Amino acid sequence: MAHDSHDHAGHTAGHHHTHAHSHAHGPANYGRAFAIGVALNLSFVLAEVVFGMIGHSLALLADAGHNMSDILGLLMAWGATALSRRQPSARFTYGLRSSSILVALANAVFLLVVTGGIAWEAIQRMLHPTPVASGIVIGVAAFGVAINTGTALLFMAGRKGDLNIRAAFLHMAGDAAVSLGVVLAGIGMLFTDWFWLDPAVSLLISAVIVIATWGLLRDSLNLTLHGVPEGIETQAVRAYLAALPDVAAVHDLHIWAMSTTETALTVHLVMPNGHPGDALLNRIGNELQRRFRIDHPTLQVEAGDPAHPCALAPDHRV
Repeated sequence: MAHDSHDHAGHTAGHHHTHAHSHAHGPANYGRAFAIGVALNLSFVLAEVVFGMIGHSLALLADAGHNMSDILGLLMAWGATALSRRQPSARFTYGLRSSSILVALANAVFLLVVTGGIAWEAIQRMLHPTPVASGIVIGVAAFGVAINTGTALLFMAGRKGDLNIRAAFLHMAGDAAVSLGVVLAGIGMLFTDWFWLDPAVSLLISAVIVIATWGLLRDSLNLTLHGVPEGIETQAVRAYLAALPDVAAVHDLHIWAMSTTETALTVHLVMPNGHPGDALLNRIGNELQRRFRIDHPTLQVEAGDPAHPCALAPDHRV
């Protein structure tokens, strides 16, 4: 944990701006998982194109286009994980960590748009059912279940700790569900000739995907707007800081996401007895990381001199 202290502009000498940075754990490296996922899905798209042309199945050709969009989503997420590892620069002093947030948001919107397209096509087919080559559709869709389930499992472990990985997981899990639905509908059509089963199952699965994706959209939009990351209670953080030794007041507290895996904090601590020393600041940084998963805290220490009040003291000031 590194520390530095200096006078804060606009404050009197003796007010120290202390930066306490705990040892943050960067995003896990999912490069191999992305590479495998892209390769598997490209093979599936090629299979859909070939058998779609052989079986004269417009549904398989359309799904091939849909799966190409998923490959694009995987490539975007992969690119974001690479960009998040870029070193800080004079222009981007946090590096490009926030790219993972933007891609998570883009993937959420992308997934909803694609699902909307599937639902619209399903409605059209409900109104005008057409015969389907059930045997070919079942075989290719079963292959799709295996491919998409395998790809989703590559990202399953990281879906809770990284919004970007969660987006990739939802893409693949959603596709696996769609393919499974196609298999079940194909079996049903094979024995009954009820061709409306295909669009009906597609509509049902589309609704499930929208429900699952809505949380991703909400969380990624929240991080894009510098909202407090999910699972961190601002009042709990404030209470912890206010209870520290010699802290008389806490103000200008801000908590936001630097990326989909790293959280930053800035706060002013009023300590009339003066700077508490680096040892205490070390402990505070470690506790913020352990208790709240805040990796990058910046703590400004003020003496609380009434003659020189902090302009950012009221909570409504930012």
